[in-house]
Amino acid sequence: MSAGVAAITMPKWGLTMTEGTVVGWLKQQGQRFAEGEEILEIETPKITNVVEAPSGGTLRRIVAQAGATLPIGALLAVVAADEVPEAEIDAFVAGFAVVEPSAGQEAEAEGVKPRDIEVAGRRLRYLELGEAGGVPVLLVHGFGADLNTWMFTQPALAAGRRVVALDLPGHGGSAKEVGAGDVESLIDAAEGALGPLGLERVHLVGHSMGGAIAASLALRRPEHVASLTLIASAGLGPEINASFIDGFVRMARRREAVEVIGLLVHDPALVSRAMVEDVLRYKRIDGVSAALAKIAEAWFPSGRQSLDLTGRIAELAMPVQVMWGRDDRILPVAHAEALANRLPVHILDAAGHLPHMEKAGEVNRLIEQFIGSVSERVGT
Repeated sequence: MSAGVAAITMPKWGLTMTEGTVVGWLKQQGQRFAEGEEILEIETPKITNVVEAPSGGTLRRIVAQAGATLPIGALLAVVAADEVPEAEIDAFVAGFAVVEPSAGQEAEAEGVKPRDIEVAGRRLRYLELGEAGGVPVLLVHGFGADLNTWMFTQPALAAGRRVVALDLPGHGGSAKEVGAGDVESLIDAAEGALGPLGLERVHLVGHSMGGAIAASLALRRPEHVASLTLIASAGLGPEINASFIDGFVRMARRREAVEVIGLLVHDPALVSRAMVEDVLRYKRIDGVSAALAKIAEAWFPSGRQSLDLTGRIAELAMPVQVMWGRDDRILPVAHAEALANRLPVHILDAAGHLPHMEKAGEVNRLIEQFIGSVSERVGT
């Protein structure tokens, strides 16, 4: 790479992503930007996400125009100082080659696959990234989701620590037997996974129903939880969009799925066709519809939340933070705002019920900073 010249390449988000499509550029050629600014949008197999600038500079050459579909690692643009000659930019583009992974990297990538553990006689799937060092992170997804909901979060947190994403019973690749499907049974499953995963103490991050599970686990076993991050969490008020829950349980056709899944995000256009097809494929697995119906009946009877943790938030013994999309159409942002005088609460603009996917960079920074502050406080 030439001195002062850097490449913006197609990122890899999630295990299954092999290519991405440039949706559009948020910065124009010749425009300057600072580190962390959003510079373009990429359509992934799940949802459109933004690429943030790894460092400041000038966008000297856009190589991949909107609509281009390119493999991971392909050159999208060139960043360089204003004084770098055009000829040097030309030479950089002409000589750019996608770096092929080494044999060791290929072996490592091959080893990063979901695995199974057994908890109380049931198979639970999980995905682990990172390496030993510091307190690990456990990610707990919401109703109808799976470990892939953390595709933008898990890699970002995996520098110097283990980060484990778990599929709850009835979800993803885990067993579809959910017992009563109630709050206690899902908390039991999450707690039961700690031992087989070798997680003695964790930073818990939970989304939606997974937030309620994480908070309940933190109340039940505070010695296992170093910090708690709740993202659009259930259990913080009675209101919930009952039509979404009912629609998710019942949907079987693409048109229905597009409408229901569109409720999850600030901008339904961000949801990819592949994401819709993935959800429908999951819904067709034997036992899934019955499992989801049983969970929905236990957690959200008569279109209300059965679990209300608001009176117990003050009992939590560890640092807690809350994040919410301002335009959440599943759980009202008022649930977060009601906690603002007790906890750090972050309301994210232009985000719905999936801020960890819609505003991944911001959410990741908030989690990383929070975990870092907790570690400094306890000297780890």
